[in-house]
Amino acid sequence: MQKQAIRTYEYLELSREQVLIQVRQLDNAQYAQSFPIGSGNLGKTLTHIMISEWYYVQRMQQHDVPPYANWPVKYEDPPPFATIEDAWRTQAAATREVIASIDDWYTSFEYRVTDENGQRLSVTASVADLFTQLALHEVHHRSQAMAILRQLGHPVEDIDFNAMMWKRTPAPQ
Repeated sequence: MQKQAIRTYEYLELSREQVLIQVRQLDNAQYAQSFPIGSGNLGKTLTHIMISEWYYVQRMQQHDVPPYANWPVKYEDPPPFATIEDAWRTQAAATREVIASIDDWYTSFEYRVTDENGQRLSVTASVADLFTQLALHEVHHRSQAMAILRQLGHPVEDIDFNAMMWKRTPAPQ
């Protein structure tokens, strides 16, 4: 599982970079422009993906996570793009280190969360479950960011896993 998780995370980074290339070309108004997609704009969507990755990595390490109200960055009030990009690069390095350090991917453990109604819940998951959520969550919200970018005239082209990660060479005739 570890090798596949590392490869999957490499793909997330490569495809994420294609999105970030397009976002770098936007002005602040475009970055904050409202859309009826996902979190509402690129700033909120990218911030949500980044802080969620941090959250899932904390849970993969079985660390306690403070309530969302106490997080230093919240998606509802996204920082400027340059701040998000710098923080995400730092987070990505930490994520790679955690993935490389994991020995047990499949033993389930329990942690507690408080839902949006204030109810305390026990959640049971394995590190593999949390990593899967991290990856699929990013793909889900990245597609929202890509839809916004397309509407802003900055489409992200083919970022399928097979196109980006599988070796391709000319076949003999």
